[in-house]
Amino acid sequence: MDKFIAGYHQFRDSYFSQNKDFLKSLMGRPQTPKAMMISCSDSRIDPGLKFGAEPGDIFMVRNVANLVPPYAPDGDYHGTSAALEFAVQVLEVENIVVMGHARCGGIGALVNHRQQTALDFVAAWMKIATPALERAEAKTKEPVALQRLCEQEAVKESLKNLMTFPWVKARVDAGKLKIHGWYFDLETGTLHRLNSTGAFEPV
Repeated sequence: MDKFIAGYHQFRDSYFSQNKDFLKSLMGRPQTPKAMMISCSDSRIDPGLKFGAEPGDIFMVRNVANLVPPYAPDGDYHGTSAALEFAVQVLEVENIVVMGHARCGGIGALVNHRQQTALDFVAAWMKIATPALERAEAKTKEPVALQRLCEQEAVKESLKNLMTFPWVKARVDAGKLKIHGWYFDLETGTLHRLNSTGAFEPV
C-alpha cells in the first residue's frame, strides 16, 4: 500500500497541480464521454495507459474477460448491463468498444475446461463465452492458437450480445451509436481492430 500512497503524492504534486483548473471544471459539469469501453479486469491491462485518454473521455467498465451478457431484465444484479444502460440511455455515448486481450486468464480457464467449482461467480460468468469457445474449437485444437482465437471470438460474442439490448440496437440502427471490437497484445504492444470481414487486423 505504501507504493500506492507514494504514487498518489506523485500524482498530486505533478499531474493534479499542473491540471488543477481543468479537473475543477471537469467536476463542475456533467460528464460527457463520447465513448464507453468494456475491458478486462486483468491487473496488467490498463486501458487508460494506452490510448492517451484524459479524464472524462471514456466511460470505463472492467470485468472478468471483458464480457457483455445478453439482455436479461430481471430482478438479479447486473453490473455490466447497468453500466451499459447508463452509458447509452443517459450519457448517450457515441461509441462502445469491447477490448479483449492476449493471455486472458478467464478465457484461459474456459479453454482448458478448468471447472472453478470453489468459486461462487466466475464459472457461471464465463458461460457467456461458451459459444466463442465452441467456434474456436471448431477451427483449431492447438493450445496457443485456440486461446488466442477464443479471446477474439469472445469479443465478437460480446458485440453480438450488445445488439440484444433494444436501446443499443435502436441507436445503432439510427446511426447514433457505433460498436467496435478491439484486441490488445501487451507482449508485442499491438492493437488489433475487428474489420468488416470479421477479422482482427493491426492498426
